Amino acid sequence: MTRHIWQAYVEAADHLRHHEDVKPIYAKRKETIERVFADAKEKHGMRWTTLRELKKLPMQAMLTFAAINLKKMPNWTWQGPKMV
Repeated sequence: MTRHIWQAYVEAADHLRHHEDVKPIYAKRKETIERVFADAKEKHGMRWTTLRELKKLPMQAMLTFAAINLKKMPNWTWQGPKMV
């Protein structure tokens, strides 16, 4: 019987994912990381590309995620109304 060369690492990562301390963090992943890629795919044209060269694809990805970060920046810096 043969195993993949990285199967031990896959099993270790799977074991950590099911650990009680890590479960809440892993559950938040779908709200944070996965959501960013889903928004990029649906709202920012990352489903298909119109560029043809392999050199241009990273440029499109970087510009797309820069635009996403620029859209998030007001929320990062907003302090909220001052209560007097």
